[in-house]
Amino acid sequence: MSDFEVRPATLRDAKAVAEVHAAAARAAYEGLLPEDQLRALTPATREAKWREAIEYAEPQVHVVELGGEVVGFVGFDRSRDPKTPSTTGEIWSLYVKPEHWDKGLGVALWDAAREGLEEEGCTVVTIWVPLRNDRAIRFCELAGFKREMKTAKTTAIGTVKIEEIRLKRNV
Repeated sequence: MSDFEVRPATLRDAKAVAEVHAAAARAAYEGLLPEDQLRALTPATREAKWREAIEYAEPQVHVVELGGEVVGFVGFDRSRDPKTPSTTGEIWSLYVKPEHWDKGLGVALWDAAREGLEEEGCTVVTIWVPLRNDRAIRFCELAGFKREMKTAKTTAIGTVKIEEIRLKRNV
């Protein structure tokens, strides 16, 4: 699959990013969240957030296009975790439409984020992943991330609490 392009997102990509986020999150969190919470994961609840992120580059957002359609995105910036050095970056989110999973698009997005973080002077990068999201953990570990077992925390997604773990690697 070589007919894809990774590029910085523009404001006109906000709706497509929100659509990817909703579709991929629904698929990724199936079995982790109740059906009503999955149905609530809609593009409309995310578009303003991504429009603002793209406009102010917080986080930086890159998209992957396939045949002219945005089918994935990555958001990355400095770590949001308290007391982390300024050289620590974070993958805030990385999603690809489920029908395009396992085609190398996530790796291409990770590579773009890594390059962007390196340009920002980051030497380490982290990502938070739900413990029960086996696919995401496997992807991160294949990308060289290692689990930081002492970082497990509980996060609320809607009314559901899930356990997350931070993974880390050198940029």
